[in-house]
Amino acid sequence: MTKTVATVNDVTFAREVLDAELPVLVEFTAAWCPPCKMIEPVLDELAHEEAGRMAIVKIDVDANPQTTADYAVLSMPTLMLFRDGIPVRTVVGARSKRRLLDDLAGAL
Repeated sequence: MTKTVATVNDVTFAREVLDAELPVLVEFTAAWCPPCKMIEPVLDELAHEEAGRMAIVKIDVDANPQTTADYAVLSMPTLMLFRDGIPVRTVVGARSKRRLLDDLAGAL
């Protein structure tokens, strides 16, 4: 089964991210954000390749202002890795799969 990038919102964020058993990479995104569109294929690949090691979800910042404010997200895309309900690594901006994995390596 192919894993995909799931969508979360202000209501489901705690259950899907904070209470998750695996680390969860959250993409804070917006429909109007060109770099967000650029990183989508990278996240789709990682969701498939890293299934069982980490989950990947996205949240629309415009539709979910509470979660966006809770984590002080100001730039898109912001990628935040959560482990045991705690943000352990934050990466801002689009990047290649290799660079993203390098940026997350110490936190996974």
